Amino acid sequence: MTTDEEIEGFQIIRAIVCSEVAVSRVAARDTQTYFGVLLDDNNRKPIARLWFNRSQKYLGVFGENKAESRLPIESPQDIYSHADALRKTAARYVNP
Repeated sequence: MTTDEEIEGFQIIRAIVCSEVAVSRVAARDTQTYFGVLLDDNNRKPIARLWFNRSQKYLGVFGENKAESRLPIESPQDIYSHADALRKTAARYVNP
């Protein structure tokens, strides 16, 4: 079940990456273990993952080889401090 915190995190990520891609291309997909933020609703184009279903929350960001790094955060507002990494990931899909 999608939580309010996950929706808030999704909205923050959309706002951050809108300088790289159209907001309409940013989609959300909730799974049992994480909340995924994808470009074009495509599993092969992950922008971020929100790991909020545990006591320690994590933001999953993706590097050049699509390897995920989990960064500990306290609240969805902490996503803003990782804006550069999120923008770079979105830009990589648009300008490979």
